[in-house]
Amino acid sequence: MIVALSFSVALMISIPAGIQANQEAAQNISEDYSNIISAIQEEISKTATLIEIRASAGRGRPAGGQIAPGTLPSGFGQQNESFINETVVDEISSIEGVKDVVVFLEISSRETTSETVNTPRGNFTVSRPLYTIIGVPLNSSLINRYSFLPTNMTGGRNLCEGDSGALIMSSPLADYLGVEVSDTVEVYDEYFSVVGIYEPTSQVTAQPNEPRMFYMNVSIAQSRTVYMDVLATQRITGNVGNVSRIDVYVEDSSYVDGIAEVVKTAYSEFYVTTYKDRLQNLENTQKMYETTLENAEAALSQMQTVAFQEILVVVVAASLIVLFMMLYAVRERTREIGILKAIGFSNWNVMSQFMLEGILISAMAGVVGAGLGIVGAPVLSSLLLPSVDTFFVQPQVVPGQVANLTILYQSISVTPDLQIILMAFAIIVLLGAIGSLYPAWRAARTSPMEALRYE
Repeated sequence: MIVALSFSVALMISIPAGIQANQEAAQNISEDYSNIISAIQEEISKTATLIEIRASAGRGRPAGGQIAPGTLPSGFGQQNESFINETVVDEISSIEGVKDVVVFLEISSRETTSETVNTPRGNFTVSRPLYTIIGVPLNSSLINRYSFLPTNMTGGRNLCEGDSGALIMSSPLADYLGVEVSDTVEVYDEYFSVVGIYEPTSQVTAQPNEPRMFYMNVSIAQSRTVYMDVLATQRITGNVGNVSRIDVYVEDSSYVDGIAEVVKTAYSEFYVTTYKDRLQNLENTQKMYETTLENAEAALSQMQTVAFQEILVVVVAASLIVLFMMLYAVRERTREIGILKAIGFSNWNVMSQFMLEGILISAMAGVVGAGLGIVGAPVLSSLLLPSVDTFFVQPQVVPGQVANLTILYQSISVTPDLQIILMAFAIIVLLGAIGSLYPAWRAARTSPMEALRYE
């Protein structure tokens, strides 16, 4: 009886806890929606005169490393490591209306790491490079005019002109490596001094016209990135003369379409992003969010209906368990009841004894069930409730740059709070009292003579 009631309590804890966790996840998506859209709009306004150029080969393939069987790449759907020859830079710079050209070399580290990603569809092992190297031009005039370096420095200083043997890294990478400012680290067989550590920011812009990819990725808090001189990056990685991205800043936003068309015509193998493309992508992102919220709300409504039905079944089952077990106890202890009444126990004394027994058994089951519910809530809720896919957009973006759109599944943590646990405990004790009421009344009504003759 205690085992069955304990399991009922565990279910009464796990089901509401699962609903609460999914509601919180959906609420987080809703709260983040307006902030993310505002961030996109702000980023677009900052880059009205920016044309971004990337090599288009390899889009939609994982960036760096092999995909091991049974694993998913963290960067699936992002740009592969393909490059543009720097000779193109001079040609683009000569186009009328071009103000500045800024080049970048983004490349993965040799070291890889495997991580577990929790999603509503299960846990997946993700293999990805340990960190990403972003080579930037350390030209003081470009650094001052354009925000292509991280600004949220938590230690040391930022990069500046002449830092060919220095780098800055994200705080997650510094924590992972146990590195502090002024330490020396090895990158592609060469040693560099860590002059600064920065905190990654979460901001959203996206490349338009890309296939919309839904995939698992790690949290922005796990972003591991190194910034260093682009010339040093080219040298140590064997990519002298190559870049992976070219940012073209034009004199006026009215020149953007014409210059972008010239680049597209001259270099059909390039992937060109403009202000209008980003506006179009904003609309697509808004539609995606609206659909996500609608689906989440519909799934939560279905989940609440299923949960109500399941809890009703659990309550009825628990009540019947108490009722039949106490009836059985009354039957087995009929002679004991007769003896008690023969020595002077009143009907109320007999009835209260059986009522108290039912309540104590339920209370014991409540304590055991609470422990089971706390430990097993994630498993039980996932087995009993419909799956709700909750995902959100949260890529790492440096202000002034355009980044890939990353769809991340939001990890749902089912942890029962004290209110749910106490409520489940109170319900099972109440059911114990109600379920014992009729058997206790029946025991109290038993005649002493009939009880003593019972075999």
